[in-house]
Amino acid sequence: MPSIYLSPSTQEYNPYITGGTEEYYMNLIADAMEPYLDASGIEYARNTPGMTAASSIAASNAGNYDFHLALHSNAASGDRSGRVRGCEVYFYPSSRNGRRGADIIANNLKAIYPLPELVRAATTTRIGEVSKTKAPSVLIEFAYHDNYEDADWIAENIGEIAENVSLSLTEYFGIPFVSPGNTRTGTVRTQGRNLLIRETPSFEGEVIGSVPNGRRIYILESYGEWYFIDYNGLEGYVYSNYVTVNS
Repeated sequence: MPSIYLSPSTQEYNPYITGGTEEYYMNLIADAMEPYLDASGIEYARNTPGMTAASSIAASNAGNYDFHLALHSNAASGDRSGRVRGCEVYFYPSSRNGRRGADIIANNLKAIYPLPELVRAATTTRIGEVSKTKAPSVLIEFAYHDNYEDADWIAENIGEIAENVSLSLTEYFGIPFVSPGNTRTGTVRTQGRNLLIRETPSFEGEVIGSVPNGRRIYILESYGEWYFIDYNGLEGYVYSNYVTVNS
């Protein structure tokens, strides 16, 4: 299963103009993402509010993650304070997968941000969580928390933002997006042999387990001719021709 390091902002010193802090709201988004990541089969580790950007980078680099995702909100300075709106999705210029991830995330955020023309993917070499991570990395500045409209948009759309970004991650990894709790059950019908569970929806995918004939499985999502399933806590893909969906 793909894995990410999830890094919501640890900047409790950045206040929202409407109340609350950047750290508070970014952790709300991360909290709301977790059920979608669990349902879609994306493994994750996460920083804590007591950490810093530097320790988050170190924790990410200490693991073997497929993607690093930092969640932030923005603020303008000087006479621009409170007057700027928009959403920026940053990636490192030479990172091909960072660019691909940023483009996917930005394109999907355009569907929910109230001013889609102000959503963009952009390069940076100055942000550590983009330039210093071992894994391909993206840092999202969801909106400007010193602007009333942007701050309200974040606060009032935590669930929708979390779902949208989780959807982007499944698109990046090429796996089905699964909403939590939206499951069916099925029974394996293989005429006696075990049904192989694979890491990816392909006959070339690595075998990570199997299900005996006649056993019940939970079907989390369909993906072409494959089902993404849960069997005794093991999530993976099985060929759908050998599964009877229970009514």
